Formats: sequence, C-alpha cells, structure tokens
Amino acid sequence: MVAFVIIQFFPIDKTNPPVNEGMDFLRIKNTPENIANTIKTSCYDCHSNETKYPWYSSIAPSSWFLKNHINEGRKHLNFSIFATYEPKRQIHKMEECIEMIEKKEMPLESYYVGHQDAKLTDQQRKELVIYLKKQIEDTQIKMQ
Repeated sequence: MVAFVIIQFFPIDKTNPPVNEGMDFLRIKNTPENIANTIKTSCYDCHSNETKYPWYSSIAPSSWFLKNHINEGRKHLNFSIFATYEPKRQIHKMEECIEMIEKKEMPLESYYVGHQDAKLTDQQRKELVIYLKKQIEDTQIKMQ
C-alpha cells in the first residue's frame, strides 16, 4: 500500500504537443465531417497530438502504461503531423490503417473501456476503408 502511495508522486506529463491544423490529416485531406468525427472519436486519443486523457491517467502505474501506449501510437502514426510525411509514407500509413481497420485490430479492444463510442460499426469500418482507398489513389495521382 505504501508503494502505491509513493508512486503517485511520479505523474505522467499530460501536455500535448502543439497542433498546427495545416499539418493535420483531416484538414489536408479535406475529410468529410462524418468520417472526420469517426476518426477523431476512434483514433485521435492515441494517434494525434490531441489526446484527451481519461480520469485513470492520474493513477500510477496505469498512467505509465497509458502514456507509453500513447507515445507508441504517435510514433507509428500521428494524424497531427501527417502533412510532414512524404507522399510514399502517407500512402503506407493509410494502407496500414486499412489493414488494421479490416482486421478489427484498431481501435484496440482495451480502448473501449471508458470509450464505448470509439467502437467502430461494420458500416463505419467500410466507410473508412473506402475513404482511405480514395485518399491513397488521390495521393498516387499527385505523385505522378
């Protein structure tokens, strides 16, 4: 019990990096509102600089695992800096998104605890895949 109390004195940094909307995926891809809402609700907490930390992010050691998960998510894909990716990397990231969505690997099951609204319906998955495939196609055309 004493150890649990002591570790509470080592909180995580909940400061989000600054957001430049001109670099954000949703802005540069002119994403339709319904798709943008789905992506924000289901992806942005771990894959952007707009994380909304839940109440349990203040309780160690779960806060440490959460912060590590967010850092890893941003490292793999950060929608907030998508415009900084080279076109080939953008395409690769969108292809990875499609794969994760189709395999139902994202969002993670563990994220649904406290985020039931993030659970994607089959229809939302279909819409996201169609949208991302179109964005890949558009990016490939611009590369020519």
